[in-house]
Amino acid sequence: MTTQPAHHDTLSGNGTTTPSATARKVGYVLSGLFVLFMLFDGIIHILNLQTVKDASAELGLPDSLALTAGVVQLICLALYVIPRTSIFGAILLTGYLGGAVLTNLRAEQPLLSTTLFAVYTGIVMWAGLYLRDEKVREIIPVRRA
Repeated sequence: MTTQPAHHDTLSGNGTTTPSATARKVGYVLSGLFVLFMLFDGIIHILNLQTVKDASAELGLPDSLALTAGVVQLICLALYVIPRTSIFGAILLTGYLGGAVLTNLRAEQPLLSTTLFAVYTGIVMWAGLYLRDEKVREIIPVRRA
């Protein structure tokens, strides 16, 4: 008589692990936090609040880009939120966040706190998607020895 490993240890036919209920919940929490942050950031860009104007000036960007940046961000975020397009949205948001890193590097912002904040945000985004979406695990498998 053979026993099956626990659900979270079960390997699917392609060698990826099936997420446990806890992993999925953590994934949804991480994704939710990411979405709330990006939603807030996109809205304040569209409203072009004084905080955004000040940050744009510090980065050497014209105020007129705030609306465009906010709209692009929210469109990418909408694609991330929709399950059928979540991977595409994550890829687009990765590009968006990469632009934020480069902009902060160019403006010589502090590395660990400001410049890499977009990298930390991207890690949360991908971790959330990885933990809650089996398709992402198929595309990006974690290999064990």
